[in-house]
Amino acid sequence: MELRHLRYFVAVAEERNFTRAAERLHIAQPPLSRQIQQLEEALGVPLFERNARPLKLTDAGRFFYSHAVQLLAQTTELESMTKRVGKIERSMSVGFVGSTLYGMLPKIIRRFRSEYPAVELSLHEMSTMDQIKALKEGRIDVGFGRIRHEDPSVRRVVLREERMIVALPVGHPLDGAKSVLSLHDLVHDTLIIFPKAPRPSYADQVLAAFHDRALQPRRIYETRELQIALGLVAMGEGVSVVPHSVYGLKRDDISYKPLDDPNLVSPIIMSMRMLDESEDIRAIQALIYRLYDESQMEYLPPQPE
Repeated sequence: MELRHLRYFVAVAEERNFTRAAERLHIAQPPLSRQIQQLEEALGVPLFERNARPLKLTDAGRFFYSHAVQLLAQTTELESMTKRVGKIERSMSVGFVGSTLYGMLPKIIRRFRSEYPAVELSLHEMSTMDQIKALKEGRIDVGFGRIRHEDPSVRRVVLREERMIVALPVGHPLDGAKSVLSLHDLVHDTLIIFPKAPRPSYADQVLAAFHDRALQPRRIYETRELQIALGLVAMGEGVSVVPHSVYGLKRDDISYKPLDDPNLVSPIIMSMRMLDESEDIRAIQALIYRLYDESQMEYLPPQPE
């Protein structure tokens, strides 16, 4: 059995049709059919129910598919890491969600560039889910996001839990009424959430916080990004629940209020490939904890591996 057999099998399993799979693989259909037949003979079990239209996997085929996908992903990861280790010029590609720019990430990037000038850094804004895909495909080396998503090829480190706060338009009835708010105080307002897509995202964390407390905002307004959400708040279109780091964006037309529940938090998560133990990955992780200490910022201690 060779890697090409796995690639061919996965293509047929996903397309559920030999003709479409052959087109996807840029090969003729007869050789593809022979390769799948050879694979089944080597395994001693049928992988497809050939009488079904479209093609269906047998029980053995479904088992083989789940493991074949993982093996191919690990192969891609291994190729990417080997090429990276072999490069004379060191480089690191960093993915991030937009809301992390209002916290420590800019300082982390500046300090890393200062302390490791030989490493060429490139930055890419992308959702947490896109980061996971990019890590597995070797397009980025580390990602900073907010969504807890399990993937066997990705190692996650929760750096810290950031408290959520409320952004209100100045002059809102709640602005002067209370110094600390609850989610219940917000249900009669329009709740402005972000980002609109792709999901899951920070927006789902906010909605889940309401749902877990059996609360339903009067109206929900979805927008693409944080800055637009804040602009809508400033115009009096509604209120928004934002990470505490956004407080640093001082605006004369927005008032920020803390929430009374300490469990209303959004994690900041660093994601890496599971097998990546490179010097640069270790260096940026150590730098992050050092900067947290210097800033006297609360964080979750690294867990032993």
